[in-house]
Amino acid sequence: MTTLVLIRHATNDWVRKGLLAGWTPGVHLNQEGRAQAQALGERLAASHLDAIYSSPLERALETAQAVAALHGLEVQIHAGIGEVQYGEWNGRSLRELVKRPLWRSVQIYPSGTRFPSGESIGEMQARVVAALDEIRSAHPQGIVAAVAHADVIKAATAFFVGVPLDLFQRLVISPASVTVVGFGPFGPRLLRMNDSGELKLEHEKPGKKHRRKRQHKTTRLLGPKNRRQ
Repeated sequence: MTTLVLIRHATNDWVRKGLLAGWTPGVHLNQEGRAQAQALGERLAASHLDAIYSSPLERALETAQAVAALHGLEVQIHAGIGEVQYGEWNGRSLRELVKRPLWRSVQIYPSGTRFPSGESIGEMQARVVAALDEIRSAHPQGIVAAVAHADVIKAATAFFVGVPLDLFQRLVISPASVTVVGFGPFGPRLLRMNDSGELKLEHEKPGKKHRRKRQHKTTRLLGPKNRRQ
């Protein structure tokens, strides 16, 4: 089984100011975000990561580097897991955007609504799922981290668990949180989502006996004591 660890980048000043950063260059982690990234790296230190990929945007790359430093890994940049292409909405205030008629369409019908001079959420989902399929195919039976953005991770998670894309805003992905999806012979399984608790991920070994144990372990993993958001 390949285990895909989806990580949202840590926080930055644009989040606090209510600005839609998108692909705006030069958006870095702030002091709180750097602390979050460091804590995230320490949380994942006990897990065996085979590779780590990142969106090309600075806030994601800086988060990925904090994790990679504790695993002796080089961050591999993949544009396919970059933020939504918001086009003319890049850098705009959310307070301003919510007043526009298109905002309602984005909330109700995101799969078919295109951002001005940008892409639709549906196009983004197709792009991201293709990129993640490429990444996991390069690491069969491995544990791979991918640092991306909230809407990107929500759209990918919705696809993997069969949630209609037009309902993807019902999912919550917090800064520096971890969402884990396992890919086996029967398809993807959501193991954790929006998690900020302790993590120790290990490779799954072949064999029926081990598979039964793994299934039992996964049940405990998803129990109430482990649902931390």
